[in-house]
Amino acid sequence: FDIKVPNKVYALIRGFASNHVRFHAADGSGYAFLADQVIALNALNPQVAARMARGFDRWKRFDAARQAKARAQLERIRDTAGLSRDVAEIVSKALAG
Repeated sequence: FDIKVPNKVYALIRGFASNHVRFHAADGSGYAFLADQVIALNALNPQVAARMARGFDRWKRFDAARQAKARAQLERIRDTAGLSRDVAEIVSKALAG
């Protein structure tokens, strides 16, 4: 896997975020993984990072415990130093909406 190749990122990471069992794991590990990838991608390719951040778009549709874990990861992304405008916009909309 090469994080610098957008199509591989889309296939692997978007595929993971589409896996409801693993991405929405009760312990929040799926949200943490996606947040880690968004933060890493932000430095390499902000447009791809923003697309991956869209995996958090529906976080408010889940139970309160999962919402809290997803919100924490969104806030961690938002608070990242040097966050691109693209990612900041997606994350801000997710937190507001």
